[in-house]
Amino acid sequence: MADDPLRETVLHATHVSLDARMVPFAGYDMPVQYEGILAEAKAVRTMAGIFDVSHMGRFFASGPHARALLDWVHTADVGESMPVGRARYGLLCNENGGIIDDGIVYRLGGDRYMLIANAANAVKIYAWLERWRDERFADINLTNDTEHIAMIALQGPKATAIAAEVSDFDPQILRPFRIAELTVAGKPVLVARTGYTGEDGVEIMPESRDAPALWALLMEHGATACGLGARDTLRLEAGLLLHGSDMDETINPMEAGLDRFVALDAGDFCGKPAVAAMAKDGPERRLAAFRMVERGALPRPHAPILADGAVVGQVSSGGYAPTLDTNIGLGYVPSRFATPEEALQIDVRGKILDARVTHLPFYARPR
Repeated sequence: MADDPLRETVLHATHVSLDARMVPFAGYDMPVQYEGILAEAKAVRTMAGIFDVSHMGRFFASGPHARALLDWVHTADVGESMPVGRARYGLLCNENGGIIDDGIVYRLGGDRYMLIANAANAVKIYAWLERWRDERFADINLTNDTEHIAMIALQGPKATAIAAEVSDFDPQILRPFRIAELTVAGKPVLVARTGYTGEDGVEIMPESRDAPALWALLMEHGATACGLGARDTLRLEAGLLLHGSDMDETINPMEAGLDRFVALDAGDFCGKPAVAAMAKDGPERRLAAFRMVERGALPRPHAPILADGAVVGQVSSGGYAPTLDTNIGLGYVPSRFATPEEALQIDVRGKILDARVTHLPFYARPR
């Protein structure tokens, strides 16, 4: 409800003590910035930053049919071929192929899995898991441990070195998109080599009571406290989509350009017939990435997108990319206008600005 009190993560007092600017987000009182969005984004691109992402849903499934449940609700291949310790990104679709959420499935053990869901969709996704457990998959222990396990994202070129300093993390062993149960200062944690910034890094999941001490330890080792503003800037630069802006239940994965995360040949999943049909016929609209030709007003969400003077879509995400020193954005347009180098215009509060379609990602970290 709109008048419900905002929830707080276990790190809320820490954010307040650091003079973070707090804002409502997905029902939580969250830090949007500390020193400033541009400074925090630069810290992640050049050194290391930490983000409180404890508001995201952490759901655990175990039992004989846990794999089958997650393989059904998730578009990636979470089948028998998925090894223990692996993580796979994908979509959770409704029966019509619309994207309810995107999330990562982690295989923790033989029949033990974890799914991370977006905060705004956490209640819906947990109910979705319960529905399919009750309808199709028995013998599953399903738990919501969002309140009991915190989550801190440590991201940037120095992130893995810091993680190795404070824990038994070894970047040569725990490769990207893998997860392991490790220890920090003698405390048990889950460490996943995943993130949402376009940089290398880890997401550390301690017991909630241990999160404030871990946050302080990471700052002592050189990590910069970062808020949701910098996280959104960084994910857009990296071409990572945001559910609720760049995709929702009206969007098919093929329209969003996420076909590489859909295992059409690996088995069945909810919404597969609709997704497969669009993969075969081709979508009439596609998500286009664009750069503004000149400096000017920022292309904000909902701004009209024009081609040859006619409105053909609207911006889903947009803003200034500090790493690239240019304005960028995303938006759905008829497929014929989504080709790289296609000329578009963005209507920013009545001012028509030129843009060019480009490839994603806008930014890719040096290899």
